[in-house]
Amino acid sequence: MIIVSFLIIAWILSWFKFEQIFIQAFKELFNKEITTASYYFIFACLGAIGDIVALLNGSYFDKL
Repeated sequence: MIIVSFLIIAWILSWFKFEQIFIQAFKELFNKEITTASYYFIFACLGAIGDIVALLNGSYFDKL
């Protein structure tokens, strides 16, 4: 569920042109070109990590 939340956050931030700032910052920091798809993929990966941490902490089982 956290993956979906992070993707929605990425989508909302794109309304304010955050994805362009993120892509430019990534280019300047790592000297690599990324696309909008990479922007959403990074947010999905962060959400997946959040899901794994929540699972390991037992947060999913608290709601049952």
